[in-house]
Amino acid sequence: MGRLTEMLGIQYPIFCGAMGGVSRPELVAAVSNAGGMGILATAGAKPEAVREDIRKIKELTDKPFGANVAIITGNADDIIPIFLEEGVKFFTTGAGNPVPYIKPIHDAGGIIFPVVPSGRVAKKMEDNGADGVVVEGTEAGGHVGTATTFTLCQQAVAAVDHIPVVCAGGIADGHGVAAAYALGADGVQVGTAFVASVEAPIHDNYKQAVVKANDTATVLSGSNSGAPMRIEKNAAAPKHIAMDKEEGMTFQKLEAYTIPSLVKAASTGDVENEIVTYGQIASIIKEVKPVKQIIEEMFAEANEVIDSLQSKKI
Repeated sequence: MGRLTEMLGIQYPIFCGAMGGVSRPELVAAVSNAGGMGILATAGAKPEAVREDIRKIKELTDKPFGANVAIITGNADDIIPIFLEEGVKFFTTGAGNPVPYIKPIHDAGGIIFPVVPSGRVAKKMEDNGADGVVVEGTEAGGHVGTATTFTLCQQAVAAVDHIPVVCAGGIADGHGVAAAYALGADGVQVGTAFVASVEAPIHDNYKQAVVKANDTATVLSGSNSGAPMRIEKNAAAPKHIAMDKEEGMTFQKLEAYTIPSLVKAASTGDVENEIVTYGQIASIIKEVKPVKQIIEEMFAEANEVIDSLQSKKI
């Protein structure tokens, strides 16, 4: 058992990425039941809705699960206490400064892994008491930074002294998991592969968009307003890109369009005219599978890859 699985009480060192409109109770529970760490997306969620989601997850699993809190959306002070009250003790954070929340989470017996964009910030989080970090490369879907997974993971591993590093962005099979291990990571966070899962509570059109994606199916938008985001090149993408370039556009204003559009795509299946997001690795995903199968195949293949590397020693 590795230190990440031991710390969190999970079987496999894999987190489910927090994807708006996708990482809902059904998917969270499925990932946890399969031995990973299911993570609920909460960006902008109301406190009463969060409590309802927590209780629904508890009906579906008795395994550990966590929450992602997007600090910039302004609901952290309201929802973190609810998670702690309900016995949910694992958090990832993004889009904002998580440092003020580290001590309150620790005081309640919780664990926090901020999502960070650089080795420097990874070290800063460690110095401020974070239990681990997630580093997400620009290959990922949704909101991303500018560094690639390959460089970012190595930089974070070199920067921190003791805490685990979880690698994300461009990982959808055992080769990606093995590569993350080779870069020094303690585990992986996966999003796009779980979008194309049976249990993802979204319209099948959205899942098929992932399955049908080619190598150049996505584009980065949102850089001008301060939050780069990888989205599918569909009819909605030019509007998103144009809005990002408008004078005075802010992250919050762009999100006011993006989030409802994402939710609509996921719920109605209108993947042509609404925002759709997934990572660059989508092109290797060829079918929709159950979460348990995705995870088990991923780690079985990772072990095969690691074993095969023994013959390639220099």
